[in-house]
Amino acid sequence: MNITAKFKNFIQNSRHILSISYRPNRAEFDKSAKIIIIGILITGTLGFVIAVVISLLVTGTLAFI
Repeated sequence: MNITAKFKNFIQNSRHILSISYRPNRAEFDKSAKIIIIGILITGTLGFVIAVVISLLVTGTLAFI
């Protein structure tokens, strides 16, 4: 398969995806945004707790550096 055939195939696939996709309404967007924000907060909190625990185990103090 040469480069032009691959590019044409990519364009066809991209058009197909755009034709079957839709724009979410406000309620769907708000729900997705809330879920994403909650996930980011949980991940950040978990990372902070792990950093504190490791810092306490390694140095015996809360020195992060």
